[in-house]
Amino acid sequence: MRSEIIAVGSEMLTPWRQDTNSLALTEKLNDLGVIVAFKTIVGDRRTDLADAIRIALGRVDIVLLTGGLGPTEDDLTREAVADALGLELRRDHAQVTALYTRAASMRISMPENNLKQADVIDTAVVLPNPNGSAPGQWLDTAFNGYRKLVMLLPGPPGECIPLFDIAYLPRLKELLPPRHIAKRTLRAAMILESQADKILAPIYMTYPDVETTILASGGEIQLTLIAAKPAQDAAQKRVDELAGRLEVALQDWLFASDGESLEEIVLLNLALRQMTLAVAESCTGGKISERLTSISGSSRSFVGGAIAYSNNLKTDFAGVPAEVIARYGAVSVEVAAAMAEGIRKRTGASIGLSVTGIAGPTGGTDAKPVGLVYFSVADAQKTETFERNFRGPRERVRTWAAQQALDLVRRRLM
Repeated sequence: MRSEIIAVGSEMLTPWRQDTNSLALTEKLNDLGVIVAFKTIVGDRRTDLADAIRIALGRVDIVLLTGGLGPTEDDLTREAVADALGLELRRDHAQVTALYTRAASMRISMPENNLKQADVIDTAVVLPNPNGSAPGQWLDTAFNGYRKLVMLLPGPPGECIPLFDIAYLPRLKELLPPRHIAKRTLRAAMILESQADKILAPIYMTYPDVETTILASGGEIQLTLIAAKPAQDAAQKRVDELAGRLEVALQDWLFASDGESLEEIVLLNLALRQMTLAVAESCTGGKISERLTSISGSSRSFVGGAIAYSNNLKTDFAGVPAEVIARYGAVSVEVAAAMAEGIRKRTGASIGLSVTGIAGPTGGTDAKPVGLVYFSVADAQKTETFERNFRGPRERVRTWAAQQALDLVRRRLM
């Protein structure tokens, strides 16, 4: 079963408000084996909303609309659904009574325009809302000869989600055939999205029953695999089978098979080997340390380090000889190696990690352009240095550099 969630409200098309109901509704639908294929936001314009509903009805089995059920002139969800389905609205007398009773219980006089919330689409089932005045509506209807489920829910999250749980969820459980969803997320570091897809597409395209998505962000790609089957075991088996083939294809780029972050994997491998890590950061300005310390229990394996941004602190905190900086420059193979070795010795850590580079937008030269970053990983046996060139604005260079640094430690531990 495929569904679409339509969030109604012009305020969600501004920079200040966003749709949050769809996140909770997606999770609940997935638990039933229903895939959310589309999410749409539509402003408070009747024709636009009716058009969006018709499009949704033409491509999915279940349509959920949140918002637009209030008493004001711009609350038009009921009218738009009726337009899209070619149905009429009727005033429900039981709901009129419920509105007056609610107002009386609150000791307020009910405005006349509140009666709009008693308008019900023909053939719809009214679902009382215990947390607000706008009831939900459920339609088991047809569109272009196909059976469709249409659900109208109030917009406020404190009304929408509780009403879905008590009124819509039981109906869906009775109506839908048993479907179960299995999901896996693979993560790989420092591989381009296009490169990954070239390697992986010939594999995942042979699994049409497993939905595969690739998301690239900050020096990594995430592959999410989703399968829906009548039995949980069957869905999980299909996802695991594809995941296993993709893991082999990704080789050393792969760092997580079930959604773990790179910093989690680094800390796990350090703990398994009873090793510790210290860092000396320059251009990343603490990003590596922040990521590591965001994980609970990281102090068992991460001892700390220094943000050695100035040349003096590279000498004082990371033990880089001043003459090395003077001769080769702060951004150099030699300084990166000295930083890693120095921070390892100063802290007593098993591994020292360093990063020094030119994040930009200023500071670059022909010999050392913006985006040039040197890394070093040092332990008691050897020191390795690496050169990378990252493109883009300052924050992108810093983000990719932090990711690369952690991945170099992971590879050393492997």
